[in-house]
Amino acid sequence: MKGILGRKIGMTQVFSKSGKLTPVTVISVEPNVVTQIKTIENDGYEAIQLGFDTKREKLATKASLGITNKANTTPKRFFREIRGVEIKDYALGQEVKADIFTPGEVVDVTGTTKGKGFQGVVKRHGNNRGPMGHGSHYHRKPGSMGTMLPMRVFKGKKLPGHMGTLTVTIQNLEIVDVDLENNVILVKGNVPGAKNSLVVIKSAVKNPNKVNPREELVTYVANEVIDNTQDVTEVANEESTEANEEVVETTEEVAAE
Repeated sequence: MKGILGRKIGMTQVFSKSGKLTPVTVISVEPNVVTQIKTIENDGYEAIQLGFDTKREKLATKASLGITNKANTTPKRFFREIRGVEIKDYALGQEVKADIFTPGEVVDVTGTTKGKGFQGVVKRHGNNRGPMGHGSHYHRKPGSMGTMLPMRVFKGKKLPGHMGTLTVTIQNLEIVDVDLENNVILVKGNVPGAKNSLVVIKSAVKNPNKVNPREELVTYVANEVIDNTQDVTEVANEESTEANEEVVETTEEVAAE
């Protein structure tokens, strides 16, 4: 098991060299720092705590400052534990970067869904509405509460209430590409959460060692654009020179006559 914290930037699409289009979610994973190492002797279980997203010291609590000072790092905005790891492979203050994952690897991504506020049963649970004619007094109501015998509402009754802001994990997503230069991981498909929200990428529970074969993606190198620009400039200069030479020759012929 391994994991890293990141921010959901948004969605885009990439193309393989065979022309296949793949929708991906862009996740920014700046280097995480190991802020704590939990052991069975001290804590009763093994895990590592990762800190992510540097913030000002003024905004940090004293408890979090004590943790980050021991790890000899800057104050962090988010802390999350990753269980099931080999703690012998980690050291206090060590940086965890995007290169822990490889393209084609299968992962689970956890995030907090978007908040929808207080919603009715039609939007929240997908209930059918009643007739919308003026004679009907039943339109978008929750419906019957059940029998009268127990004189209470049964547990599990689908009623209006707060919707969203749930911790959701989507399993068996595939990593399409890892950009170490920009600290970005591209994950196939969508992940829960709004833009700039925190997400946790971990090894897949059901397929921990599965790595799918991935095609090479189409890339656009800036040098190629520069070379093309230089070629266009050279052609334009040559055409301009030829035009000037023609004008000079015409002028000389007119003067000779």
